Amino acid sequence: MLDLEVVPERSLGNEQWEFALGMPLAQAISILQKHCRIIKNVQVLYSEQTPLSHDLILNLTQDGIKLLFDATNQRLKGQVIEVYDLSKVKLKYCGVHFNSQAIAPTIEQIDQSFGATHPGVYNAAEQLFHLNFRGLSFSFQLDSWNEAPKYEPNFAMGLASLQIPHGAMVKRMHIYTGNNLQETRAPTMPSACFLGNIFAESVDVLRDDAGPLGLKLRLLTAGCGPGVVADAKVRSLERNIYFGDSCQDVLGALGSPHKVFYKSEDKMKIHSPSPHKQVPSKCNDYFFNYFTLGVDILFDSATHLVKKFVLHTNYPGHYNFNIYHRCDFRIPLVIKKDGADSQTEDCMVTTYSKWDHIQELLGHPMEKPVVLHRYRNMLLHLHRQNIILNVMQNNYIASVTLYGAHRTTSQARPQPSSSSH
Repeated sequence: MLDLEVVPERSLGNEQWEFALGMPLAQAISILQKHCRIIKNVQVLYSEQTPLSHDLILNLTQDGIKLLFDATNQRLKGQVIEVYDLSKVKLKYCGVHFNSQAIAPTIEQIDQSFGATHPGVYNAAEQLFHLNFRGLSFSFQLDSWNEAPKYEPNFAMGLASLQIPHGAMVKRMHIYTGNNLQETRAPTMPSACFLGNIFAESVDVLRDDAGPLGLKLRLLTAGCGPGVVADAKVRSLERNIYFGDSCQDVLGALGSPHKVFYKSEDKMKIHSPSPHKQVPSKCNDYFFNYFTLGVDILFDSATHLVKKFVLHTNYPGHYNFNIYHRCDFRIPLVIKKDGADSQTEDCMVTTYSKWDHIQELLGHPMEKPVVLHRYRNMLLHLHRQNIILNVMQNNYIASVTLYGAHRTTSQARPQPSSSSH
């Protein structure tokens, strides 16, 4: 049985690990994998067809704990940590147990451990009485009581206090940020979760009329160096990476990658227009994998210059799920309208765009989609404007590949046109 410390508005954990509010999904899963001999029978719950409409949940069934992650930013959200079966776990506050095999989590015990708070709230539909502290909420089951709860006016406070029977037991507990469970919001990522890594707050694709030029990354770091101070520890900074940048340019801007991957083969080579596509190269192109940014950068093996970017959305159900953090990208596309007065119109593709909507804006792909067989069929759409969209069966984008014309190191860095975002 897990023995865990409750820290309101912050975390649930022990001396070895903790689930902290605002923690990235990948870090929580890493904790579960590392302690798989102790924490067993974990369920991953999500909506396959509408993954953005429901929380992504890690359900620790053996321990009676649920971790609720925001479907958009994939971090532990406001109503985050739920203990729904207190009989399966030991809980303490400030080092003193209030729930264990020897200590029942009665309302008297909660009052003794946490002190006075505002009057509780009764939800008649759920038959639950909610007792709220800042960043912490306890729910008591009322269906076994012989009579409905009674309210007694407290004229000094202008509120009503709820009188409940002695010995009422906690049914579930929530840890969250803010004053109450209904208005809680996702906190910023704690500095303790950075672990020496950089994270991408957003990624904008720079382009001109011909196509993509590179990436503008807004980064978050808890380390030293220049940047705008968001608080005492976490810093924000911007970096631009362009097609044709050297390895040194990228290392100087983003630091060392988490992994360097050398391509053994190019399965898309056969779809290339080059007449020499079947001729094997003497050396292999290689990727810089930045997992916490959700970005891969491909370098040409001969010139060692950037030739492609790959942006990952990290949707559950995809075979790459949880390898990369979600890349929150925005890609401006230029749409040419036919007619007597030829005009262009801008549209934006994001991490959360669906393929049918993109197709309505752009028209049909240049070529028929290529089917990739990986656990489930994936459709890879080659489209105008130098992008490749890897589309999942649920119509959401799994990844985007950007490619552009090479430039030599003697050329000046490209400048986005006025249509860039």
